Amino acid sequence: MTEIDAKIDVLVPAWLHLPDIAEMLDIEVTRVRQLVRDGQLIAVRRGGNRALQVPAAFIDGDQVVKGLPGLLTVLRDDGYNDVEMLEWLFTPDPTLPGTPAQALSENRGTEVKRRAQALAF
Repeated sequence: MTEIDAKIDVLVPAWLHLPDIAEMLDIEVTRVRQLVRDGQLIAVRRGGNRALQVPAAFIDGDQVVKGLPGLLTVLRDDGYNDVEMLEWLFTPDPTLPGTPAQALSENRGTEVKRRAQALAF
């Protein structure tokens, strides 16, 4: 769990606290913390706030966005840290179009994962 800088904070349009995610997913907060520890979600501290927060784009209704855990694994395998992953996920890519996070939420995960895999080369 990392503290992010203002650049990343501006890129990510909305954030959720862990208790809010637990309520949305209908699970205990401890389970949300486990998802973060397992690398299925990225949680960071923002602007001196000690509470962990997750980009709202990572939650789709009552579940984690389809394909996100696998994509995060690919990016980690490429050597990205949490801050670099957030920057990549929320930086517009004209070839998608939009951001990788947006494409992922629009069920275009295969495209996004392909781009992430190409980063390793």
